[in-house]
Amino acid sequence: MIFLVIPTTFAVLTGFFTEDGVLTGENIAGLFAPNILASFGASFWLSAVTAVIGAVIGALFCYAMLGTKPDGALRTIVDSASSVLAQFGGVMLAFAFIATMGNAGVITVFLKMQMGTDIYADGIWLYQVPGLILPYVYFQVPLMIITFMPALQGLKSQWAEANATLGGTRFTYWWRIAAPVLAPSFFGSLLLLFANAFSSYATAAALISQGSQIVPLQIRAALVSETMLGRENMAGALALGMIVIMVVVMWGYSVLQSRTSRWQR
Repeated sequence: MIFLVIPTTFAVLTGFFTEDGVLTGENIAGLFAPNILASFGASFWLSAVTAVIGAVIGALFCYAMLGTKPDGALRTIVDSASSVLAQFGGVMLAFAFIATMGNAGVITVFLKMQMGTDIYADGIWLYQVPGLILPYVYFQVPLMIITFMPALQGLKSQWAEANATLGGTRFTYWWRIAAPVLAPSFFGSLLLLFANAFSSYATAAALISQGSQIVPLQIRAALVSETMLGRENMAGALALGMIVIMVVVMWGYSVLQSRTSRWQR
């Protein structure tokens, strides 16, 4: 708990003070600057897109895994791989994508030499915000599998039997029974994926060396910049803005998870 409270308190305090310890509102007012608002918008867009893609693919993968044995070799391998890949981010993941899909990556060179296709004909997309979608989805899908699979496993066989007894079809079961039960867990996992992408820094920092298109990179720029006169603690204000958003998102996640737990008792 102390590792969460101290950084949060430090971010809140520095956001309201200058380097000399004088109370000021300049840092908070700076959050409404056009470039800062644009970075928050880009972070929201990137987080939402990767969260939706990761949630849909992950949910479909979980559905496909329902036919396997819970303690079987395949399920064990998938669970273990998901646990590892969900944490496989940062510089290692960025290097992996640069080596495979960068300007001189294996896939890039193969497509250009063997098929005459240049995936960078319209620009170096991997090193821009849209290029972060693929690396982010790489760890979003395993995270979705980890968080959503228990909800699917919580569906009771008695519900399907009751549906069949009353003359319901498979579609009726999934639309009228399973979907309402799984909805809180699905949207809760979606919020968790959004928070995961919104707070990610290392992968973006390794791929995007120029510019500060998203909030974590804006914080980096504020920490190393020497030109933000009057707003020396802008990084604290940016962190405060992220904390507020994360608190709201995680509150929504906890509410949805509490609704999910009612069906799993």
